[in-house]
Amino acid sequence: MVPLAVPFNSLGNALLLVFNGALATVIVIINVSVFISIIITKSLRTENRFIYMMSTCISDFGTGVSWYYLGIFDVDDTVSGKNTTYFISSNFLGLSYLVILAAQADRYHAVVSPFQYSRRMTPMKTVLVVCCLWVYAYAHVAALNLVTSATAAKISSIGMFVCNVIMLVIMLGLNIKLYLIAKYQLSREPPSAEREHRRGSLHLIIIVAGCFLLFWTPIFTYIIICDFATTHCYAFENRATDPLRILPRVNSALTPFLYVRGCTPLKQALLGKVWKCCASSSLR
Repeated sequence: MVPLAVPFNSLGNALLLVFNGALATVIVIINVSVFISIIITKSLRTENRFIYMMSTCISDFGTGVSWYYLGIFDVDDTVSGKNTTYFISSNFLGLSYLVILAAQADRYHAVVSPFQYSRRMTPMKTVLVVCCLWVYAYAHVAALNLVTSATAAKISSIGMFVCNVIMLVIMLGLNIKLYLIAKYQLSREPPSAEREHRRGSLHLIIIVAGCFLLFWTPIFTYIIICDFATTHCYAFENRATDPLRILPRVNSALTPFLYVRGCTPLKQALLGKVWKCCASSSLR
């Protein structure tokens, strides 16, 4: 049997295990709830941005389920690590990362070139993009498991470096430009409820991008420095005790919450259909 991540012999260790278990539960519940809210609401599931959101909900659900294992037990999820899942569990998190970046680029295209976007990016093409990301992510995992540990480490470090560059371009460059363009467009519109709704959506994009950078940058920076600079970095005993790897999992719970908070139709579907139905069923 796989031992616990830390001995259950002190208050601090107990709180760590309870925190990781609670984090996994929150990730699972919020992402399942958002996914069901979208899938049962036709106006949402046929819109491109919600197609991306459904994909992140599925991958984040996998992240939450796998965190019951990675975050509670003594697991080092690498090729030669102890009790490893051979990157399969950890890859749910990376897949969510790729889809969020694609969704941000999609939103930029929709705002900057709305007419071209409406002709080019149909829901079916968006589904195709998402499917390609899933195929790429797990083809990457298969490749990592077919090479030596040293080669896998090099591939991962190069991949992290490329992802960092893409993240900075999309999350900083495109979102700053998107914010300026949208702000200019809003300043030319007369005051109205629709204008305030679009202003709120604009602020939501900035908040989501800011949280994404806050939770993902530390682990990317750490891996790049350790792999490229060949410096001696502190090695955490397992995933459960590594705060740099816990932070992206927190983002998996926070991102769907922010979308619910900033999208009125999604909030109405979640509270009025999914959670209300669950509450009614539990009272029977």
